Parts: sequence; structure tokens; C-alpha cells
Amino acid sequence: MNTPIDLSVVICAYTEARWADLVAAVDSLRRQARPPREVIVVIDHNPALLARARAGLPGTCVIENREQPGLSGARNSGIAAAAGAIVAFLDDDAAALPDWTAQLLAGYADPQVVGVGGAIEPLWQTRRPGWFPPEFDWVVGCTYRGAPSATAPVRNLIGANMSFRRELFTAVGGFRSAIGRVGTHPVGCEETELCIRIRQRWPERILLHRPAARVLHRVPAARGRWRYFRARCYGEGISKALVRQFVGARDGLSSERAYTLRTLPRGAVRGLADTLRGDLRGLLRAGAIVAGLAITSAGFVRGTLAQTRLEPQARRPRTMGV
Repeated sequence: MNTPIDLSVVICAYTEARWADLVAAVDSLRRQARPPREVIVVIDHNPALLARARAGLPGTCVIENREQPGLSGARNSGIAAAAGAIVAFLDDDAAALPDWTAQLLAGYADPQVVGVGGAIEPLWQTRRPGWFPPEFDWVVGCTYRGAPSATAPVRNLIGANMSFRRELFTAVGGFRSAIGRVGTHPVGCEETELCIRIRQRWPERILLHRPAARVLHRVPAARGRWRYFRARCYGEGISKALVRQFVGARDGLSSERAYTLRTLPRGAVRGLADTLRGDLRGLLRAGAIVAGLAITSAGFVRGTLAQTRLEPQARRPRTMGV
């Protein structure tokens, strides 16, 4: 694999309610020190938003999702339209720092690297809830405490800030339509399953977490409430059960074991220690860690017992011709 010279960025959007965020995301790419070859905005089965984006985002390639509704289908549509050697993904409610593309591309200097992602910092629209533990920042789509703080290989990248060599999708296929977010339904893990599939195909290849490639992810007030936390944890458990079904328990749960056995106990102890130092919210954070783990585990058990019967085409990743 040759060192890439250009990069396409794909942004997927589904609702006009986040129009201002979408405009901000596109504007952040226009301010890049190393401009991307193209910005592709994929509209997920929303004709009104499609017309608005085509009129209101000049200089941007705006297309519609040609696959099933949902984030996986929208991303696959973006991959099919991309021309860059690298395909990067940015959420429609995230903004990239000016050196984002340059930092991603720098990670591909090593030909063994097939994917690069970066840090996702929460941009809370209200004050961060005192009970919300940093170990669970993945609930709001951000980098969580316990993730590598320096450049390092990882099992999987996070969807709001990730990139891959475009040629990979020809070999392993795209994102599975049977996994992933559809609208506001709080499930995910489609990027986790894809990354594991890549590593199973090429164990010697590297997926690189590069914290210097930073984006800011907007977190509305609703996502800082217990109701969303609970639903997202439960959905994550169901999603992890699906991932395990596709890629096997050993690879599908390898990072989760370390997270459960090391990161979460340390976080709970840290919360209790903060309480002893006078921060009573520390006890709430410790409790949220215990509750979050229990709820996620319940979702995983529910997803496992359900033994979802998927259609044969849903079991196979879509073949990508790029």
C-alpha cells in the first residue's frame, strides 16, 4: 500500500434539526491547513434536507443514501462516491480542528497502517453533569477515560473521527446494515465490527489512534440526562451482542474485557476517593459506573438471548466496488 496523497471526508446527516451543526462541520473542513480533496455530505432518506443541503452547502458534494436507512448505509454511499485514497468520517454534529486532516494523513506514513482515528472531545451545550463519569464518555460519542492518551494501535476506531484506506472496502466490504444507528435509535458499533473484520483479514495491519487528530463533538443537554445514559448503555449491550455474533467472542469482546476489569474499577475507586476529599458528586460518578456496567450487561444478555434471525444478506457485509 502506497502512502496516500489525498483524502475525502464523508459526513452523514439525517435531520434538519441539526442543520446549524452540519454547516459548522462543513465549515471546519474548509478551514483545514491541508484541505481535503472533497467533502461528501450523505443525506439519509430525507428529501427536504437533501434539497436544503444542495442549495446551502456550495462547493460540497451532496448525495443521498442509496442503501437502507441508517448510518451504515449512508456511510457506504459516501464510500462509493469518494475518490480520495483515504476516506475519513466526521459526524454532522462535530467540528474538526484546523490540522485534523494533516494529523490523520501523517498517521499513514507507515504502510502497515490501514486506519487512523483521533480524539473526540465533548463540547457540552450545558455544564457537564457532575454525576457523568469520564469513563462513559463513549455514551455521547467521545473519547473516554481509559482510551490511549498517546499515539497507539487500537482494536477499533470511533465513528465520529476515523479514516481508512479506501482500497480496504473492496477487500472486506462496507459497514453492515444489520448494525448501527438509524435516526435517534441509541445503538451503534458498526465501526467496531468493521475494524475487527479488517484486523481478522490482516492481523499484521495497524489501526492507529492518534490523539493529535482532534474534533469537538457537540453534546446537547438531552444527552447529559440519566434517561439517555441508560438507553445508550442498554443499546450498546445489544450492539455488542450483535458484534460478537458476527466476528466471534474472542475478537468481539477483547477490548471490553480490559475496560471492564481495569478501567471501570479504577473509575469507581476514583469517584469514592473524590467523595472523601469533599466532592460529593464523586459518589454519584462511582454509582453511575456501576449502574452503567449493569445496564450494558443487561442489554448484552438481552441481545444474546434474542438470537436475532438476520436475513442472509444482512449477515454479509456489502461488497464495495471502489
